[in-house]
Amino acid sequence: MSSTANSAGARAVENILHGYSNLAALEKTPPVVVTGGRGVRIIDEDGKEYIEGAAGMWCASFGFNEPELIEAAIRQFKKLPYYHSLIDKTTEPLGELAERLKALAPVPMSKVFFANSGSEANDTAVKMIYYYNNARGRPEKKKIIARQFGFHGVTMAAASMTGIPSMHAGFDLPLPNFRHTEFPHYYRFGRDGESEEEFATRLAESLEAMILEEGPDSVAAFVAEPVMGGGGCVPPPKTYFEKMQAVLNKYDVFMIADEIITGFGRTGNMFGSDTFNIKPDIMTMAKGLSGAYQPISAIMITDEIYSVIRDESNRIGFFGHAFTTTGHPVAVAVANRAQQLMQERDIVGHVRRVSPALQNGLRAFSDHPLVGNVRGVGLMAALELVAEKETKRSFDPAFKVKEFIRQRAQDHGLIIRSALSGDSVAFSPPLIITEDEIGEMMQRFAAALDDTTRWIEENGLRDKKPD
Repeated sequence: MSSTANSAGARAVENILHGYSNLAALEKTPPVVVTGGRGVRIIDEDGKEYIEGAAGMWCASFGFNEPELIEAAIRQFKKLPYYHSLIDKTTEPLGELAERLKALAPVPMSKVFFANSGSEANDTAVKMIYYYNNARGRPEKKKIIARQFGFHGVTMAAASMTGIPSMHAGFDLPLPNFRHTEFPHYYRFGRDGESEEEFATRLAESLEAMILEEGPDSVAAFVAEPVMGGGGCVPPPKTYFEKMQAVLNKYDVFMIADEIITGFGRTGNMFGSDTFNIKPDIMTMAKGLSGAYQPISAIMITDEIYSVIRDESNRIGFFGHAFTTTGHPVAVAVANRAQQLMQERDIVGHVRRVSPALQNGLRAFSDHPLVGNVRGVGLMAALELVAEKETKRSFDPAFKVKEFIRQRAQDHGLIIRSALSGDSVAFSPPLIITEDEIGEMMQRFAAALDDTTRWIEENGLRDKKPD
């Protein structure tokens, strides 16, 4: 790393509390300072280019220099750089975006509330459910069931829904009223001889048992990502959501579809709910809504929920939830243009055309002795490394195998994500990526896998079992 890089990285660590990191380790190895981007590539302060195989944080759908989105922001900045959308005021672009989202929804929706991040969206969903059940005279119906290794954000309620232990440690989380049912990872938790459909049946039965144990009158909602992102890019087993929703319907429990990663084309449909036949009562979305060119998120609710909330706000005289930048006009203008580009450029069709190159490209590594599982859908996929292929035995977490391969990929000019469960690494490139660029990504990953294999063999890590 050059002295320039050391200086810039050191300043970043010195002055910024850097999230999702080991803060002490980061002081010794400063972060890469990103100074530019074009297409699916980012550029660091030394001029080195990387293919951004994770689209930043699963979000840069249009890459890093889309002029149409930049111009949309500039036009709105010149016209009205800020105004709020609360009390008795709103702004011109907001109604257009709400109408567009309702038209895209997989089920009829009534109203859209706008926030600034996925975490805020999921927090808002919880507050709306509490408000709704209080209005219905059901003050005990407040428990939210999420899933082990699901990821729903980092604010207090969103982090409580998140089922990843490292997101709870040190924060006194999860809060009361949050529960976690089983991780639907068929490769890891399917029993010998058990089909995906049978695994899904067992998980639905487990959900029902949890609801009965907690008391149906106390369980308000179930929240799930159509494809689990941070937990390792885990698609649902076959028939999973149909069976889970049958249980929810039986006990009057709302379905919250967390579309923050899967929304807007990532799975090869506009929403993951379309891909997996989910019928949500509430949808949360962010990331691809504006292609990450501006911070914005949204929550859509059905008319059943809205009508109760409306009547309760009339009784109280106030609906006490909003943000200063709810529906920020610049973010909304960019999101509107992003959604127009999705249609004009047939981004969903493009994802369907190029995604086999990603899925098949990764599956080509399936015979590698360290590769236990390859999984994914659309332009999101993961590869899981194992110490012993036949038994699926994992490496000792102390070896940090996934971090090693992530770093080696970065050294070869490829950014990928290390998942928050197991030794999995995830891929979710910008939706505009081409087949040739996917091929280049696979070549760089192959080099990283070779480096990792050599490091494991030289250090005898395959034979070292966890204590």
